[in-house]
Amino acid sequence: MTGFYHLCFVVADIERAQDELSRTVGVTWSPAREGRLGDWDYRIAFSAEGPPFFELITGTEGSPWDTSTGNRFDHLGYWSADVAADSERLAGEGAPVAFDACPYGRPFSYHRLDSIGARLELVDVSAQPGFLANWNPGGAAMPPLAPG
Repeated sequence: MTGFYHLCFVVADIERAQDELSRTVGVTWSPAREGRLGDWDYRIAFSAEGPPFFELITGTEGSPWDTSTGNRFDHLGYWSADVAADSERLAGEGAPVAFDACPYGRPFSYHRLDSIGARLELVDVSAQPGFLANWNPGGAAMPPLAPG
């Protein structure tokens, strides 16, 4: 599972999800942060422990993290040395692109895996130093997805 570094849940209430995961399985959290992608506002938090990390995210209606249909397990996150090439490979292997953030200036894409009812996220490894600085200061570098 080279490159796997997080699992994500889309939730309507990040603080409630943090509290439940803290009480039930002892997860500790970095503070939630706000962001914007295109026209969509979102809030995001990562566990302090990892990899693998827990990610919680909530977004506005119509966003890739829309909670209007309820909370859900959303995706498994992988680092990628080449998002375009890995994305093409996954699409060719039956995991079509569900959302591509690259046109928004963000180096990630989601691919649909119908067999598990969730997505795979590919994040360009060039974003890893920022991830480590923001969410896991002092954390070790993580390897990218192994070529198929």
